[in-house]
Amino acid sequence: MTVSDSYKITSNEFADLIIDYNNNLDILTSYPNASYNIINQRFAVLHIPAGEMTYNAVYKFGYASIPKCYGLMFTSAMEPENSYYMHHTPVHNYTGNGVLIGFVDDGIDYRNRVFQYSDYTTRIVSIWDQTIESTDRFPADFYYGTEFSREQINEALQSEDPLAIVPSIGEAGQGTGMAGIAAGYSDEWFNYSGAAPNAELAVVKLKPAKPYLKDYFGISEEHICYQENDIMMGIKYLLQVAQTLRRPIVICLGLGSNQGSHIGEDFISKYLSESGELPGVAVIIGAGEEGNRNGHYYGEIISPNFYNTAELYVGENNENFTMELWGYPPNLLAVDILAPNGDFIYHISRTFRELNTISVCYKDTTIYIDNRLQEPYAGAQLILFRFRNAQKGVWSFRVTGSYDLVNRFHIWLPINQFISSNTYFLHPNTYTTISIPGNTVNLITVTAYDPVDRELYFYASRGFTKNNEPKPDITAPGVNIVAPVDQDQFAYYTGTSLAAAYTAGVAARLMEWGVVNGNLVNMDCTFIRYILTSTARRDSTINYPNRDWGFGILDENIFNNII
Repeated sequence: MTVSDSYKITSNEFADLIIDYNNNLDILTSYPNASYNIINQRFAVLHIPAGEMTYNAVYKFGYASIPKCYGLMFTSAMEPENSYYMHHTPVHNYTGNGVLIGFVDDGIDYRNRVFQYSDYTTRIVSIWDQTIESTDRFPADFYYGTEFSREQINEALQSEDPLAIVPSIGEAGQGTGMAGIAAGYSDEWFNYSGAAPNAELAVVKLKPAKPYLKDYFGISEEHICYQENDIMMGIKYLLQVAQTLRRPIVICLGLGSNQGSHIGEDFISKYLSESGELPGVAVIIGAGEEGNRNGHYYGEIISPNFYNTAELYVGENNENFTMELWGYPPNLLAVDILAPNGDFIYHISRTFRELNTISVCYKDTTIYIDNRLQEPYAGAQLILFRFRNAQKGVWSFRVTGSYDLVNRFHIWLPINQFISSNTYFLHPNTYTTISIPGNTVNLITVTAYDPVDRELYFYASRGFTKNNEPKPDITAPGVNIVAPVDQDQFAYYTGTSLAAAYTAGVAARLMEWGVVNGNLVNMDCTFIRYILTSTARRDSTINYPNRDWGFGILDENIFNNII
């Protein structure tokens, strides 16, 4: 990538692909009319003319290479009857000192005093805002966005108009809320404290997904949506900041998607998994908000039946959407599609051949179908349905396979933020609903509960993974949590992203004990996961690991168990 080509990264005239080039630049240069931006020695982002993203782009480029769409995992509410106010009680004096907590999200309101020291200087080491274009103020070798240093943020805080100097601010409020829960502190002004009040922050504000990509996956323009490749670049930035400052870092993600195999083998999961293996790095992920959204179907074909039928109700105002069916190897599945009036529309056959995208038209409805076996690392059959102008009513998908093999399959709709609640499966399954990348085994996946009434969050995604690996790992407070918002305001939030933020603060305190204080200088994500899960509080009436609660509830007094 050169500066002269950098406009392609943000231009809506160019589409993006994620390429597993494995340090072989010849793979990247083999694409005509394209430029590339390196993530690491394995992954790169390729920028091609948007016109090449035709209806059969999955056939041309592979499903894994098309960036997936990610949404936020929180909701705000009016003042509830029961709320949870963060107060940090120092345990063995570990407060996250010397540790960074990094966020890749919708930004942060750096003006809120919970992100400042008592002398009004910032606790944020830097902000990379991908939405503010510049020709020379982006981080080195990133080629887009604008980076704001600690010094610039401090200058802004001393100004009467801070946004004139650092015009970066949180959009929906999730990033600000998560940062406050993880590391906010203001005893003098608000008596508010996050889980690691002396940790410092590094922040990435994501740019919105490009219109072509949202249109390709049938996501309405008004939905807040981010691209997989921008998130991966954000992770790269946080790792570089930590390396430059020579500090351990806890990376916290409150973003999720339903696009992929749900086994932790997609590109972003691979990248995060590799990052979590680095000494002094931990990755904390929210489990998702899909548990009771009716967006997942699980089917088994059990003798004497020869098929299993998934029924999908399509409601008003949800004409465009996608749906993914994933099987289990070595079985091959076939699907008959029936319209709401019972008409047979199309038969998706069992085949090992690599077929072009199929376009099926029925009245005013068009369905684009990709039937694939060669998705990298997934190891299973994918049938991707992209509906355009879907007819209202109950659609039926009659699934058959080889009767002497594993006859199980899953179907996922998009995450609830991207699809209307009046489009749903008639017989949904609440399990195997952990959002991607929370299915990645050696990362720390956090679900949410109400710390007041001790009930699991109703919409929390449930485990396990598609391959029956235990997820989530741990349960943390995430219902009706008081968190900072614009400037010096607070609000009530609920979501697994908030539970992940709380856990990130606890992980930062562990990093202080292990890495900063020299008790375990090579501490990584796997070891922190081990500590959190082994010391969790468990109910004697529940078997663990549990599909709802993981290995139990995070123990706030964790240091009493490890010191």
